[in-house]
Amino acid sequence: MSQPIRIKDHEKDARLVRGRVVFGAIAVVTLIGVLIARLYFLQVIQYEYHSTLSENNRVHVQPIPPTRGLIFDRNGVVVADNRPSFSLSMTRERSGDWQQVLDVIVEVLELTPEDRVIFEKRMRQGRRPFEPVPILFELTEEQIARIAVNQFRLPGVEVVAQLVRHYPQGAHFAHSVGYMGRINEKELKTLDPVSYSGTHQIGKTGIERFYEPELHGQVGYEEVETNARGRVLRVLKRTEPISGKDIVLSLDIKLQEAAEAALGGRRGAVVALDPATGEVLAMVSQPSFDPNLFVTGISFKAYSELRDSIDRPLFNRVLRGLYPPGSTIKPAVAIAGLDAGVVTASTRVFDPGYYMLPNYDHKYRNWNRTGDGFVDLDTAIMRSNDTYFYDLAHKLGIDRLSSYLSKFGIGQKVSLDMFEESPGLMPTREWKRVTRRQAWFPGETLILGIGQGYMQSTPLQLAQATALVANKGVWNRPHLAKTIEGEKPKDENPMPDIILRDPSDWTKVNHGMQQVMHGARGTARKASIGAQYRIAGKSGTAQVVAIKQGEKYDRSKVQERHRDHALFVGFAPADNPKIVVSVMVENGESGSGVAAPVVRQVMDAWLLDQDGRLKAEYASPISAEATAREE
Repeated sequence: MSQPIRIKDHEKDARLVRGRVVFGAIAVVTLIGVLIARLYFLQVIQYEYHSTLSENNRVHVQPIPPTRGLIFDRNGVVVADNRPSFSLSMTRERSGDWQQVLDVIVEVLELTPEDRVIFEKRMRQGRRPFEPVPILFELTEEQIARIAVNQFRLPGVEVVAQLVRHYPQGAHFAHSVGYMGRINEKELKTLDPVSYSGTHQIGKTGIERFYEPELHGQVGYEEVETNARGRVLRVLKRTEPISGKDIVLSLDIKLQEAAEAALGGRRGAVVALDPATGEVLAMVSQPSFDPNLFVTGISFKAYSELRDSIDRPLFNRVLRGLYPPGSTIKPAVAIAGLDAGVVTASTRVFDPGYYMLPNYDHKYRNWNRTGDGFVDLDTAIMRSNDTYFYDLAHKLGIDRLSSYLSKFGIGQKVSLDMFEESPGLMPTREWKRVTRRQAWFPGETLILGIGQGYMQSTPLQLAQATALVANKGVWNRPHLAKTIEGEKPKDENPMPDIILRDPSDWTKVNHGMQQVMHGARGTARKASIGAQYRIAGKSGTAQVVAIKQGEKYDRSKVQERHRDHALFVGFAPADNPKIVVSVMVENGESGSGVAAPVVRQVMDAWLLDQDGRLKAEYASPISAEATAREE
């Protein structure tokens, strides 16, 4: 049976072809539209980003951080240098999913979740586009090898060789040289972004901070051609950085170590000056800390231990410790009385063991309850007689007393290059009216005369006040920098010298201070036994807690940290001063018994040679005549 004949439907085929053509055309137009939209997005919407990325794929300007200036002690011993180190840096724009990359870093290097948190915090800090951010410092050889093996999993991550600040003397100069640390968000907003390109640390405290502009130097640049991964193909142009300036300090590491040894393990402060120049020879605040901990970022645990320690190792007692000066202020009060004409060197005051203001029944006690009888200026200084200085302060009055003591630097910053210094407090009528809304009382003037009451001073201020007595009123601001790239620092705002009506008054007070050390009844005579030079000194005790009227101090009933602070200031040789020393021992109780021996040891370390003999340039033997006069 034959098959039926099929007639081809050309119209249907034509419609099918047209449909396919239309569908294909729509698909092509849609694809072209998507491509155009994507091109618009990339070329217009993300133009700035890809323009920068494209440029960075070809030519990239890289900052070259300058080498930071070195810091030396006065004898050329390095106290701050730069040590080669390898760090791990990450460029966020080249890392894709940078959070995932951080996870890989933690996995590869077997780090902790706490490290991961620190890395993320550093990556989120303010920075410039395409700037590598150091996230891990001082890599070991093993860590470097692990990074190299896993480099394919770590886009935008590279190991960078750099110089890191290092303090070879450790804790010795932590409170004077200070330390560097990572630039924080607040600092980033104020720093010149050009000058600090490629720099991630800055001076935080001490000399490192005060002389930051001099130590930092000037940044350099190199124009390099890179590939898409950021690897340098070739250097097109290079501008060399200018290294920071080297600083030589006036500090002497041997004297510094001697001062630390003399202070022992006790909390306190020691500062030694050259009165002729104002150079700081030693500056000790104990306990101290290792500044190297802060350079690349201290751990939270380590910082918490330092911050929360009851002994406060981070606190700079020399510059910020505020203490009543106690009897160490009496030489300055004596100068005020002599110059104001309210007493002479021969004026005698009777001391029955206390002092009473006219028409008042309150007794202001002398430390020697039995009294010293009639005392003149020499005896008053030698015996640290409170009654004499109560009377002298009363005769001067608060206005003259505060005016004179301000000339000695009490209540103001005295240093040239120590920004952390506290001004302390020299109270006045106006100060009390404004801060306490009270009138000034006569009894408050009396206790200021013996360095108690509202007055607050730092160990550095006491050293400077003593240096003015040694220097006969000539001001030389204390400073730590001896030279900066060979140039001596300049005092742009010098303090006025103290000019007395009778310059011999300086000698009278000097002699009284010598009696403290060498007189038969001197309060610190034991500290001068065997001395090969004349010492002028003054002891002091700073009350921590007040004692009621008529109550006697009983150390057995006072907690250790509530006991009085021990103070002592002095200079030597007394007739040609080469060193001034101020010592404060927290809760040491006795200035003459505890602080004075520390002063003596520091002076010996400076004035005696290796064989224990007085250096020839300081020779001024105690004459038999002087000894006989004191006896």
